[in-house]
Parts: sequence; structure tokens; C-alpha cells
Amino acid sequence: MRHDAEGPLADPVAEARRLVDAAERGGLTVRTLGGTAIYLQSPSQQPLLPRALKDIDLVTTREDGHRLLELLPQLGYVGNEMFNALRGARRQIHRDPRHERDLDVFVEEFSLCHTLPIAARLERERYTLPLAELLLTKLQIVELNERDERDIYSLFHAHELTEGDARGIEADVIAGLCAADWGLWRTCKGTIERCLADVGGYRLERAASATIAERLEGLWKRIEAEPKSGRWKRRSRLGERKRWYAEPEED
Repeated sequence: MRHDAEGPLADPVAEARRLVDAAERGGLTVRTLGGTAIYLQSPSQQPLLPRALKDIDLVTTREDGHRLLELLPQLGYVGNEMFNALRGARRQIHRDPRHERDLDVFVEEFSLCHTLPIAARLERERYTLPLAELLLTKLQIVELNERDERDIYSLFHAHELTEGDARGIEADVIAGLCAADWGLWRTCKGTIERCLADVGGYRLERAASATIAERLEGLWKRIEAEPKSGRWKRRSRLGERKRWYAEPEED
């Protein structure tokens, strides 16, 4: 197995690409999410609303998770031994000591405020999660911050909504997951509403703001139009009387 001798790169976007390429040469399926994926999915890797990238997030399959633990030290990373021993089957934490940067690996699913199945369609994109799943990792955040809003706006500005077409944000994929999970639906509702309310505060060109708002509204209409499951309907009766999201784990 061949590895890059130079070790981790200073540019987190270039480093994310290096990691995916190295994993592929070793027969592993790995993709990026988070801020580096937003850059990789932006025209000329320049998001509408750039932001600082402090770490790198990856996702892999359950089958490749253990092999990734063996590969990353060869690529210049130091694993958090205790965390990875206890939780490595679902999530791993590694450190790039050269650039003092964390590498977070999600195994099979993405679990913060909600648990999202994100490993089934990793082959759809060369370097990142599919656009629908990438957007959902942001929409599922209960306590949205400016960094997350910037990512959401950048994605909606760069990509149109589609139906069963991976060249855009597949609204049917997002709607289907929300229709099966009232909690996810409720959080996405709040996030979309907040993004619609906040978009005017970023001093974007009028056309850009209009495009983002139109696509946010279009996604919500598509989510609402999707027939809801029996599980969704049963949980909806409790509404907000019971907490519908998880508190993100502290590393």
C-alpha cells in the first residue's frame, strides 16, 4: 500500500482530498463532510460565504472503520487511544500534531442532535457525502451557529433542488428521512425557519439571497408534501412536550 510521504498538508481542503485518495488506494471507502466538504462542493472550491476551517470530518463504512484506524497513523495522525477504544466502532478522533488539527471520523452513521444513516450512498460523490446527506448534517443541528448558517447558505446558493438527481440537492431523500422521524422533521423545520429569517443579515447580493430563500422554501414544501409514516404520526402527538433531539456528546 503506497502512502504520501510528506504527511498532513497545511490546507485542510487539500488534506481532506489527500486522505480520501489514500484511503481509496488502500481499498477503503472514505468521504468528507463538514466544512471541507462545503468547500469541495462549491464552484472553484470557493463558497459563497467562506469561513475558517479548524478541523476535518470524514465518514466511512462499518467494514472499513477498523482498517482506517490502521491507515491513519501511516498518514501522519495520532489517534485518541481511549476514545477510539471505547467508541471507535461508531466514531473516531485523531490528531494532526504537525498542524494541531483534529480529524473526526464518523463510522456508518452521523450522530449529533439526530442519527442519520449516511454510509449507504458514499459512492455517489468522489470526495464528499452526497449533497442531500451533507445538507442534512447541517439542518439537523438544534443550536445553529453562524458557521453552520454559512455552510447552509453556500450549499443552497451553489446547488439547485432536484428529485432523484444526484447532480443537485435531492429533496426527495431529505423529505423521506424527515417523514420517518418526527424529531428530525421538527429540527429541520426550525433550522429552515431560522435560515430564512437570518439570510438578510449577511449582506448578500439581492439575487443570491432570493435564490437561497427560494430553495429553502422549496425544500420545506417538499418535506411537508411527503406522506408521513405511522411512527412519525404517533410521535407528533407528543410534540415538544418531550425532547426530540439528543445533546451532542462532548469529546
